[in-house]
Amino acid sequence: MLCRALVVILAMSPAALPEASLAYDIKPKTPESAFAAKLRPDILGISTDSTSDSARASFESAFKGRLDTKTDIQQQKFGGTATSYVAALIFSFPAGPKQTGEVLSSSFSSPASANRAYFIARNLTFAQDQQPSKADMIKQVMDKYGAPTIVGDQHLYYIYRAGSIVSVGAKYKEAAALEAIDRPLDPRTAIKLNDGNGRGSCVAVVKRSQAKEKSLSAMLDEAKGANCDGALSVQLTPGATPGQVGNAQFTLLDFKRMISAAAIDDNALVAEKNERNPTPQGNAPKL
Repeated sequence: MLCRALVVILAMSPAALPEASLAYDIKPKTPESAFAAKLRPDILGISTDSTSDSARASFESAFKGRLDTKTDIQQQKFGGTATSYVAALIFSFPAGPKQTGEVLSSSFSSPASANRAYFIARNLTFAQDQQPSKADMIKQVMDKYGAPTIVGDQHLYYIYRAGSIVSVGAKYKEAAALEAIDRPLDPRTAIKLNDGNGRGSCVAVVKRSQAKEKSLSAMLDEAKGANCDGALSVQLTPGATPGQVGNAQFTLLDFKRMISAAAIDDNALVAEKNERNPTPQGNAPKL
């Protein structure tokens, strides 16, 4: 009786099997990016060109040997398919009186859009006896990323458009950036980042995006409304003294990739649905 049951199961056609057991053949397409090959910013070697696999290797290397590390590897399925993928990574190490805390996180598009990063963030909370000077931090940031677009309100902002860092007239060297960082943003400079209708400032978009859920759907409207293709924000919060840094937060956002990945994903989901539920078609009548 058991043998007969096995024969019946093996003889079942694919149409009789549950939908979830049929893997949809995803053909990945790399989404467009705000960043050109020669100007691709990264955080600990992780850029928006990274996949979840390559980023995870960097995460594990950065937190190697830290026994108190917490890891959150978030997976989800692509639409109604059985294909699962890593949508987000969050590694954290707690701060303490003698221990600098760190949180590293990134979000990724679906396999249809090549599972590429579109959001990367790093947050450092320095132990009091390990707080670097603000001058040293600004030097390190500018050595790595170049001259920022605008400085102020405890931030260095790098705004990217058409593969380049946007210039709005302010020319920052390290001394000028150090002098400006704790002042309010210069409104005459900031307004130049708006579109022709006075909207879309990437500074405002970055701030709102940092407060949002980091899923592609949650961030898409902000990406579409931004008057830029991408942004890098570095926030340096004062520490025990005004000249020291107590907290450093790095945020990299690829708005162009978000928009492109969402379009690719939508097309792939429509194709998957049509493949799963093909529209019946009759024969053309004889004329």
